[in-house]
This record gives sequence, structure tokens and C-alpha cells, in this order.
Amino acid sequence: MSDPEIHEVYAVKYGTMQNRQRHDNFIAADPHDGPMPLDYFVWAIVNGNRTIVVDTGFDPEEGRRRKREIQRLPREGLSMLGIDAATVQDVVITHMHWDHAGTLDDFPQARFHLQELELAYTTSRHMCHRPFQHSYSAEHVCGVVRRLFEGRVVFHEGEAEIAPGVSVHHIGGHTMGMQCVRVLTKRGWVVLASDSAHFYENMERTAPFPIVYHLGDMVQGYAKLNQLAESPRHIIPGHDPLVMERYPAPNGAMEKVVARLDVPPKG
Repeated sequence: MSDPEIHEVYAVKYGTMQNRQRHDNFIAADPHDGPMPLDYFVWAIVNGNRTIVVDTGFDPEEGRRRKREIQRLPREGLSMLGIDAATVQDVVITHMHWDHAGTLDDFPQARFHLQELELAYTTSRHMCHRPFQHSYSAEHVCGVVRRLFEGRVVFHEGEAEIAPGVSVHHIGGHTMGMQCVRVLTKRGWVVLASDSAHFYENMERTAPFPIVYHLGDMVQGYAKLNQLAESPRHIIPGHDPLVMERYPAPNGAMEKVVARLDVPPKG
């Protein structure tokens, strides 16, 4: 591997689901049920040599179909950071669920990095069953296959370096090919968990999220995230609104839209 480089890392919020309860977010019954909203993010990894986008979100049509509120297109959120989606060269797809692998057309120059297991899973007999199929969009899966035939899909198996100081790591659990992204920043190694852990609480209480391919791998994945990160405070869950509360915005105009993750959390 090359000598690692320092990067800035940003979470970009593009949608939300406010009408969600705690019992929707954990497998085990919760005696303290109540509201527990879920936010939707893409992430950007930036330094003077490169820009890498992590996941591509979904569009308004998909949001209407799924009854989710989209506040801006992912590319519009990225543009607030000065990132032009049309020129991005590398996109990591952590997994191919409908809210992580849409808007592919907005990244016409990108190579898409994913675990080979994930594409195998989305085109396997598992998709004959509603519990697995429901979280995928056939159009998104076909979109990835089309880009494969264009030579724009880069497959990984387990751990791989995307760039100096940026690597992907297979986790599994939530989906067969679920992967996280590890990034070297000025505060140490930050891990973008994506849906390896939807909420901080999934990890902190070992309370798994209910959409799951393999429960054992999901729970073991929490330990792996901690091994990869500098500390538990360096793990960024995939859908927790607390990310926007715990991390500062780059400036006032991006408040509650963009959070900077390569600096320590507030407080």
C-alpha cells in the first residue's frame, strides 16, 4: 500500500423520514418506544489530490414511492462543498439498497467500487423473496450492471485500498456485500459505517437493525468497525440524525445540511 494521505470527510444530508418509531429501528422489543427519525446521507472524502463520493442516494421519484422526504438531490448537496458530481472519478457504493445506489446518471465519469458479493447477492435467488428484494430497486441494480458492461465497476473482495489513506472493508450483515469505508484524517482513522450501523445506538447497545441478511455478521460487524476506527467516536453511522448535531457544519450556510467529520465532535 502507498503511504496514507490525510483527507477531509463530510456527511451531506439529502433526505429524511420523520414519521418513524423506535420499534422500527431495532430487532428486539423496546420498552421505551417513541419517535426516532431517520436521515439520509451521502459522504465526501476530499484532499488536494482527489474527491471520492460514498453512495449516491435516491431521487424524488424513488422518495415518493417509498414515502420518504427528499430535501435536495445528492448532487445538489455535494455542490455546496464545491463538488461537481459530473466530474467525480471514484464513487464507493457501500451496498446497493435503494437509498444508496440511485442517481447514478449524475456521476457520468465515475468508477463505482463495490464488493463483488453485493452484485452477486442482488442478482441471486435471494431476490425471489420479498424481505430481501424490498430494499432494492430493480432499476438501480440494472444501472450498476450497465456500468459494469461499460467498464466502470471496480469489484473488491474483502479489504482494498481505494486511494492512499482510503480503504473499503467487507462487513456483511445488513446485506451480503455490505462494506464500510476507512479514511485517514487529521484526527485519526474515521470509519464511515454506512448501514453497517444505522444509528449510534445499534452499536452502543448491540441492538441490531431489523433489515438484515445475516444477524451474526451484523453483530460481529460492530466489533470490526471498532477495530478499524481510532475510537468509537470515530465511527459514523449511516442514518442517525445525531451526526448533524454532534459535528460542526463547514460554515453557517451549510448548517443542518453538511457536517464535517474529520474534526472532533462538538462537546
